[in-house]
Amino acid sequence: MTHLGIDVGGTKVALRLRAASGEHTEAVFRWPGERTVEADLAALAAHTRALLGAGHETVEAVGVAMPATLDVRGRVATWPGRPFWRGVRLRDELAALLPGTRVDCADDGDLAALAEADAADCRNLVYLGVGTGIGGGIVLDGRLVPGTGRGSCEVGHVIVDRAGERCDCGRHGCVQAIASGPATLRRAARLRGAPVEFTELRDAFTAGRDWAVAALDESAAALAAAAVSLAELVHPERVVVGGGFAAGIPGQLTAVEAHVSRLARPGTAVPGIHPARLGGLSSLHGALLLARSAPTAPTGHR
Repeated sequence: MTHLGIDVGGTKVALRLRAASGEHTEAVFRWPGERTVEADLAALAAHTRALLGAGHETVEAVGVAMPATLDVRGRVATWPGRPFWRGVRLRDELAALLPGTRVDCADDGDLAALAEADAADCRNLVYLGVGTGIGGGIVLDGRLVPGTGRGSCEVGHVIVDRAGERCDCGRHGCVQAIASGPATLRRAARLRGAPVEFTELRDAFTAGRDWAVAALDESAAALAAAAVSLAELVHPERVVVGGGFAAGIPGQLTAVEAHVSRLARPGTAVPGIHPARLGGLSSLHGALLLARSAPTAPTGHR
């Protein structure tokens, strides 16, 4: 049977097709510049058809990793990163695109956590995904927390600084408002006194430029605070830091580890910090797992 995983992000979309033969094919595209629902859905449809080929190969099931809040019918309730998607019936759109195909949607952070736990053969894991937002999930005894039908694990909205930056959710000091890719780039721009692109930040950090080191160190401190706080609650075997932004900055994980060590509580072991085994593709692999296994997974937002 053929299965399709789709990882819907704030700036780009990744697709992974697993053919009946077991072979995998992947594609990635960025959202069009128009920033309208019509343009986005047209791009999603075009790239999905292109991946399936001229014959539009029959797909048994589609798993979708989403950073938006979806209701039980698969309709977008809220998505701060693309607010104009509110009300979109994503499940229906995909079902119309691929008639007869089962479509399941779940939170991208939850699916990333499941995929990383599966890849590491670990039953107790905390995952932090750093990208356009901060996603994440908790797997305990092989199961997602908080559990089916009770919402997603909103790691990105753990508050790590009550006086911190305002988050897209409206609160101040969420780890997402401090450590996400866009938040880190904004901080870097303020410290540099000029706009900063991702590649400039990466290269400047590698070269040890003060403004880049300071910008990323603040993000690392926020991630460490979230990791330590979650570890106090659930005592995972592994804390995994992944996502495209984190994976693209060599040395960022070392900075997170250093801050975790500073936050160690006397008499307790600090959680081990590990890179994502699946790199920036954790959510995509999780979406494909969802399509292949069709579990009932919680929906949520970032």
